[in-house]
Amino acid sequence: MKKIVIVLLWTAISAYSQDKENQILHSLMDKWHVDVAQSNFQGYFDFMDEGSFFIGTDVNERWTKAQFMAFSKPFFDRKSTWDFKVIDRNLIVDRDYPIAWFDEVLDTWMGLCRGSGVLKKIDGEWKLEHYVLSLTVPNDFMDAVIEIMPSKDLQMDAYSPSTIGN
Repeated sequence: MKKIVIVLLWTAISAYSQDKENQILHSLMDKWHVDVAQSNFQGYFDFMDEGSFFIGTDVNERWTKAQFMAFSKPFFDRKSTWDFKVIDRNLIVDRDYPIAWFDEVLDTWMGLCRGSGVLKKIDGEWKLEHYVLSLTVPNDFMDAVIEIMPSKDLQMDAYSPSTIGN
């Protein structure tokens, strides 16, 4: 009986701890989206780890943090940043390692988009390691989208064997 009580207590504590961590991560992600909407350059980029990547909707958009900062700075300076509203988010925190991954549906100026990424706890602080923004295309419209897309050669213009993977 004593073992059962200990197991139940441990389970309850673990569930509480996991829920609290989820709430923290949801709050951090929500703040990240608010920071960009309010043109808070420092807050937005402080959440991103130094080695992080931001993958945009264009095939050529694979930004290191430094590259994304340089690209984004004029938008922040003009207070003309983007305002993505989270509609839904799924978040999974690994129980054994200080990492979490997520996907979210966003209401954006482009319509519905999906964001996904990886978060990592570094020195007790959660940081965004990797973020991917992608357009959502309803399956019923895929043929029409494919028809208006430029050729693969045009899309991949900026890539060469020396830049892929960098």
